[in-house]
Amino acid sequence: MENFTPVEALIGGVLIGLAALSMLFFNARIAGISGIFGGLLHAKRGDTLWRTIFVLGLIFGGFLLQRYLPSSLEFTVTRSTAIIVLAGFLVGFGARLGNGCTSGHGVCGIGRLAPRSIAASLTFMIAGIITATAFNQLVGGNI
Repeated sequence: MENFTPVEALIGGVLIGLAALSMLFFNARIAGISGIFGGLLHAKRGDTLWRTIFVLGLIFGGFLLQRYLPSSLEFTVTRSTAIIVLAGFLVGFGARLGNGCTSGHGVCGIGRLAPRSIAASLTFMIAGIITATAFNQLVGGNI
C-alpha cells in the first residue's frame, strides 16, 4: 500500500460505477468483461458490434493512458513469466467457473444486490487472499 492514492482511487471507482450503471440503464447489459469478451468468441447474430466497441474502448483507453499519463501504468513485476501466465490462466478459469468475473459480479452484481454475485465476490476475495498468502509463505518472492 505504499503508493495508495485515495483521491484517484475514489475518482476511478466512481467512473467505473457510472460506466456500469450507464451500460445497465441504456443497454440493459451487465458490464462484466469476461461475459462481454466471451460473447465475442461465441458470437450471436446482431450481438457483436457493441461487444467489439466495448473491448476496443478498453484497449484504446490503455493506449491513451500510456500516451498521456504513462506514470499511471508504471509497476514492477516480481514474478517469473511462467507464474504470470499460470496466474492469468487460473483467473480466466475461475471467471468461467464462477460464471463471471470480478467486474461483472463485484461491480455490477453487488451494485444490484444480487445474492449470487455477493457470494461469488466473497469467494473470489477469500480464494485470492488464501492463495496469495499461501504462495508467499511457501515460496516467498523467489519465483
